[in-house]
Amino acid sequence: MLRTEIGIPTFLKVGENTLEKMGDYFAECELEKVVLYFGNGLVDLFGEKVFSGMEKAGIEVLHYEELDTVKIEDLMDMAFSLPNNTQAVVGIGGGKVIDAVKYMCYLKKLPFVSVPTSASSDGFCSSTASLIVNERRLSVPAELADAIIVDTAAILSAPNKFILSGVGDLVAKITAIYDWQFEAACGYSIINDTAVMIAKNAVNSFVRLPFDKTEKPLFIRELVNGLTLSGLANEIAGSSAPTSGSEHLISHALDKNSPCPQLHGVQVGIATYIMALVQQHRVERIRQVFTDTGFFDYCKTLGLSKEEYKAAIDTAPSIKPFRHTYLHEEVYRNAAKQVIETDSILREILK
Repeated sequence: MLRTEIGIPTFLKVGENTLEKMGDYFAECELEKVVLYFGNGLVDLFGEKVFSGMEKAGIEVLHYEELDTVKIEDLMDMAFSLPNNTQAVVGIGGGKVIDAVKYMCYLKKLPFVSVPTSASSDGFCSSTASLIVNERRLSVPAELADAIIVDTAAILSAPNKFILSGVGDLVAKITAIYDWQFEAACGYSIINDTAVMIAKNAVNSFVRLPFDKTEKPLFIRELVNGLTLSGLANEIAGSSAPTSGSEHLISHALDKNSPCPQLHGVQVGIATYIMALVQQHRVERIRQVFTDTGFFDYCKTLGLSKEEYKAAIDTAPSIKPFRHTYLHEEVYRNAAKQVIETDSILREILK
């Protein structure tokens, strides 16, 4: 019998005041010596909670600093400068510090503890990192989180746009799965049914929530759980196919060519709605979620360019030429550009 072996986080802690309890979690796992990296400004915001909890639990912090680089050369230097007795490295903050630390852990084969302070994407639980390589943004292999700690109070303290970005990135699994199934039907891929099941459950559980309570811990817990399951679906599949399709290619093209890229999940969310219209798949559900959470209302304030999105649609296939999503066929690229012109919501978002 064929079997797939994957890594999964040793523990996932989601709740209030988990930052203060982090030392206790480490002690339970017999970790005694750790290195901490914070995002910009986060030592002042969360440092006291983290350090006091570590001290009470008897955890030695070998080194800590704020980190603001994703240049691969910088991270290589930092990784090989870690103390030799480091037992785990902790990334506390947004996507940049999480990507940096998981790559350092990949290089040094050290356990990676992911502590996101925003839920703007599934990057906190994925095994890839978005880094600057030769002046270009590239996705590179990285360490899957060995542990994930999420403080719902910290997530709720971040600007609402980060939560909405997470909504966009999670709902994108709907169109991504449909893209993967299309790709398999065209003979370019083989579906992993377990990965599809987990990715579907991740998003379906979330989209059935009452969305008038986005500021509540329950909403954050479900969002984080869904994004975490998305990362596990990718690990099972051995690729990002279960959670990243045409909608992500559009966002990557915008990152590459737009003078003012938006948050990843915001771009992905808009592209998800475009692709749902093209695929004619679960349009009403996606429209309802984005309306009820305020995602669409936020996007309308950004002054986004219709022509940039059209150009991104044309560029999308070149981002991952080895894939065969809907956008890899001209007829569907033309359909995507057409819905930008005709859909009433998209006409309000893209000018």
